[in-house]
Amino acid sequence: MMTAVATHPETHSVQDLAVIELVEPMHGFPDALRFELAHLDEERILGGLRSLDHEGLQFLVVPAAQFFPDYEPVVSDETVAALDITTPDDILVLLVVHAAATLVETTVNLRAPLLVNLASMKAAQVILDDADLAVAAPLLP
Repeated sequence: MMTAVATHPETHSVQDLAVIELVEPMHGFPDALRFELAHLDEERILGGLRSLDHEGLQFLVVPAAQFFPDYEPVVSDETVAALDITTPDDILVLLVVHAAATLVETTVNLRAPLLVNLASMKAAQVILDDADLAVAAPLLP
């Protein structure tokens, strides 16, 4: 069975989180499992996901709900179990940002969101099966 993870108003901003433990490494970074999430702007929209295992490794992220309010990634029951998800309200859905020279050219990866369980602090980057989701979707319409 698959579960849709909705984006909720409470998860429209980046929250400062001390340590997030990935239940499995992000693609291409096999030894990076512990990250710190911090907001990088006053509006708390842009976040920095900084590795605590590898100095200098950081990803820019934004809350999916802020830019894609109807975005509801469908994840497997295995992912739900691995992240100890008991309610969708505990999930912060983040999108990895591919920064470009201009904001208009900046994209996000809708095909591989990062799900953070705010209750357990467990997280996973999920590769979705939906071929209609772009790996380089414009951040702005």
